[in-house]
Amino acid sequence: MSTDPTMARISEGVELHHHQGRREAARDLFAQIWDEIGGEQGDPLHVCVLAHSMADVQDDVHQELLWDQRALAAADLLTDARVARAGVALPVAGLYPSLHLNLGDCYRKLGDLGRAREHLQQAQAGIGALGDDEYGRLIKDGLDRLTQQLTSG
Repeated sequence: MSTDPTMARISEGVELHHHQGRREAARDLFAQIWDEIGGEQGDPLHVCVLAHSMADVQDDVHQELLWDQRALAAADLLTDARVARAGVALPVAGLYPSLHLNLGDCYRKLGDLGRAREHLQQAQAGIGALGDDEYGRLIKDGLDRLTQQLTSG
């Protein structure tokens, strides 16, 4: 569990959304945290995790894509040392499959199948950074689902 207070608050928002079904409350909390951290100028770890979480509570796919792009850009600024200091169990490389999965799914929803496939390939290329745990299986299942959608669509 993270000892970083901002990460703990982001986790509260994720809890609101995923476990309590309170999507709007999560979005409001994420927006408040976003302002507090200074938006895209904030700590790249906070920006990455918050933007990744904010994307999940968007009603408009264009907004979802924008948040996922912010998360990916912030991930590129991260170091394993920074992630470890925050108590995150994954190395930075372990963040990319999920980020690319979400971007691929956004592009699929928008009908840009070429870009969707590019992000799917990038996600699959980084899958080795994931462990054989619940999180790793969740991402791998998502990649399988996206693969099927892109093959049948």
